[in-house]
Formats: sequence, structure tokens, C-alpha cells
Amino acid sequence: MKTPRTVLVALLAGLALTACAAPGDGSADSDPSPSTTGAAPVTSQPDPGTSPSRPDPSWKGGPSTPPGVGGTVISGTVQAGVEPNCLLLDGHLLVGGPRDVLKAGARVEVTGRPEPGMMTTCQQGTPFVVESARPA
Repeated sequence: MKTPRTVLVALLAGLALTACAAPGDGSADSDPSPSTTGAAPVTSQPDPGTSPSRPDPSWKGGPSTPPGVGGTVISGTVQAGVEPNCLLLDGHLLVGGPRDVLKAGARVEVTGRPEPGMMTTCQQGTPFVVESARPA
């Protein structure tokens, strides 16, 4: 008589736990829609369809080429940001690019795209994803 009662208790406990599970708890059949607050997670990035391709880290500068669709060319003197490893150029935070060319005090010409929605740890400037850089 104990076996049916144990099975019943286990079944009821399983049903209770299933009913208490919240949507988005990581289970395979949870709804992937955003939370009811509508807030995006802190680690969100711009839509992959609109962000530029990642720059080639082995590229060390070179001849200037016209920017691609939506690309921008900025030039001037690179300045150090208030946080370590943060570099600024004309109000833009330089993200990526060849660090042997992009140094504080260097005059450079940089090709890339502004990404104002990008999250960074540097608290200055508008993020600017560098596609190429060369000394000016």
C-alpha cells in the first residue's frame, strides 16, 4: 500500500514544481520574448545585421581606402581616456584597431563606424569601431 502512495506524492511534487516554473527559466520550451519590463540586458549589442565586420587584428595600417557604406573617416591626435586602455579621437572612443598605430599622442587617420549603442567600460566618447588606421 505504501508504493502507490509514494508514487502519488512524487507525481504531485513534480506537478507542483512544473507549475511554479517561470517563463524564461532556461528550459527548452520557455518563451524567448523579452521580460515584461522591456529592458534589454546590460550585455546587449547592436543588431548583428547593422554592425560592421570585425577588423583584422593582424592589419597594421597602410594606405587609406574610402570607407564602406556607412563608414566614416576621422583624423587628429589620439588622447588617453580616464580609464586604462581607453583611447579617444575627436570625441570618439576608439574600439579595436592596431594598437601599435593607435597610441596616445599619435596623429592618425581612422576609418570605421560610430556605434552609439555599444556598451563599453570606458565612460567617455561615442564608441567608434575601427576598421583601419594609419599615421597621418
